[in-house]
Amino acid sequence: MTTLLENVRRATRSNTSADIGNSPSKLIDQRITELQDWRGKVLAHVRAVITQSDPRVVEEWKWNVPVWSCHGIICTGETYKKVVKLTFPKGAKIADPSRLFNSSLEGNARRAIDIAEGVDLDDAALSTLIRSAIRLNEAVPSRKSSTAA
Repeated sequence: MTTLLENVRRATRSNTSADIGNSPSKLIDQRITELQDWRGKVLAHVRAVITQSDPRVVEEWKWNVPVWSCHGIICTGETYKKVVKLTFPKGAKIADPSRLFNSSLEGNARRAIDIAEGVDLDDAALSTLIRSAIRLNEAVPSRKSSTAA
């Protein structure tokens, strides 16, 4: 069982010496391989849906988790014991007619999708959310864009 301090250290270790020289894509590959269970398969699957949703999507590695961006962060892909969580930092501003968002619903900004073992994700609905997040990022000027305009 990990302690809170261990979790904080792990979460804040985004650019360790082991990470230097590894591309974000390789780090995401490593995370998928390390998981060795259903979570790795789910993370690989959502990664494919996200990157195929728009050719401009960029893979990044921040906060020791995969991050997908286009004109700003689209979503992060965290893995926990019981779920793979896709967190959309601007999710509250994105229409979700398919009701994929099922976590972090109470705030004014963030929304998340918790994917448990055995749950089938609606790939078309996720792709629609990804494209909506990109349109939102393009419409809202950010201080630092992850991709060149």
